[in-house]
Amino acid sequence: MEHFYSQLLSSLKGIWKHRWAGFCTAWCLVLVGWANVYWMPDEYQSSARVYVDTQSVLKPLMVGMTSVPNVAQQVSIMSRTLLSRPNLERVLRMVDLDVKAVTPREVDAQVNELLKAIRIQGTGTYDIYTITYNNADPRQVRDVVQALLAIFVEGSFKGKKGDSEKAVQFIDEQVRGYEEKLSSAENAVKEFRLKHNFLLPREGQDYGSKLLQASEALGNAQLELAEAEQARKALEAQFGGDEPVLVAGVAPGGQSELDSRISTLNKSLDALRLQYTDQHPDVISTVRLIGQLEEKRRLERQKQSASGDAAQQYSPLFQQMKVALAEAEARVAALHARVDALRERQTRLQEQRLAVPELESQLGQLTRDYQVNKENYEKLVGRREAAKLSGELTTTTEMMSFKIIDPPTLPQRPIGPNRALYYSAVLALGLLGGCAAALGLAQLRPTYLSAAELRAGTGLRVLGTIAMNWTDEEKRKLWRDRLGFGAGSVGLLLCYGGVMAYTLLFS
Repeated sequence: MEHFYSQLLSSLKGIWKHRWAGFCTAWCLVLVGWANVYWMPDEYQSSARVYVDTQSVLKPLMVGMTSVPNVAQQVSIMSRTLLSRPNLERVLRMVDLDVKAVTPREVDAQVNELLKAIRIQGTGTYDIYTITYNNADPRQVRDVVQALLAIFVEGSFKGKKGDSEKAVQFIDEQVRGYEEKLSSAENAVKEFRLKHNFLLPREGQDYGSKLLQASEALGNAQLELAEAEQARKALEAQFGGDEPVLVAGVAPGGQSELDSRISTLNKSLDALRLQYTDQHPDVISTVRLIGQLEEKRRLERQKQSASGDAAQQYSPLFQQMKVALAEAEARVAALHARVDALRERQTRLQEQRLAVPELESQLGQLTRDYQVNKENYEKLVGRREAAKLSGELTTTTEMMSFKIIDPPTLPQRPIGPNRALYYSAVLALGLLGGCAAALGLAQLRPTYLSAAELRAGTGLRVLGTIAMNWTDEEKRKLWRDRLGFGAGSVGLLLCYGGVMAYTLLFS
């Protein structure tokens, strides 16, 4: 510690010895520094505060009808992306700063300068945003803040509007694609139904129920056929197995019984053909019965011509039995035709039933494709309308309103630089520089100012010291030296006080 104090004392003595060099250095540094501070350009600042009202009445009203945009997030993102390069280049064009830039490097320099001088601050709680810009030109400061404010308000609406338009355009393309798919699916289902109309089951009825009904109808027809055959056998048994000798002759009116029946059956056949085709079981049985009766009429006429006994032709009992037998045979023939037709129908239904599952599977696949395309189409149409409504809702002024609390104004007084602080700093640096210069000279031209320093520097024993005997002339010179140094130091302080007073009065 004693060594430290001795070194400090030696340094102070060296500084004091070369005080005039340090004094001149301090004066030069202070004067140059104060001149630079004085000529520093004034810095002006302009700011604007804007309040974004995102609590719209439309929000709760539109919930469920469309996607309500997150307006607060939208404004927050816009505030963070406001200082992007395209926006800053747009600001340069809006305030006519781009005319000063000729080369791309100059444009980059202007953009970087704007980026450093612009500050955007926001409060997430109250949605209040502050835009601040500093520059030496007060008019430019106001114009830049005004341009940034306009871009901020415009971008908050325009960005979402563009996104909504792109979404609607994309959904329109998808809707047109699904319209084509839906039309193709509808045509495929229609053509399939037309092609396999007779094989596809009707509504509320399938081939299982049809086959069951056909089986039941065939069973009933077979039962009726068996009953009719038994009735015919009973009538044939009444004849006793003998060949009848009486034939149906001509009635008193001039027309035989068979002719009357054939005429009646022909009329019935005409009526049936008006309702059914020739393949109908009733038509087939009626035609067969008419053929049988005509054959019997021919045989009876042959017997009539052979026997020559006209009295037998008018036997009432025989004629009734023959009529009953003919009706029984006709019924048996009709039931045979019905059984054959029903059996053929049952066979056809059994064959078709094997092909129906494959057709139903194909129809189900086509129907599923149609339903999927239809559901997607309806969803896309609904989403398109929701996207349009969302775009209109996003860009409407009712969803988000901007209230400018403090508009940008033309600043009248500069906010910087802080010359008082700079003047003080220059004075402090000048004094430190003077002391450093004096100390440097003391180190370059070392002298021993005490016996202890001489002993420490040479390593020799000091036998004694000789005191300085100042003459009157030297004393006056020393006094003038100290007086001049003190006056110079006081003058430096007075200059500092004057500079500070001028700064405080006219800044």
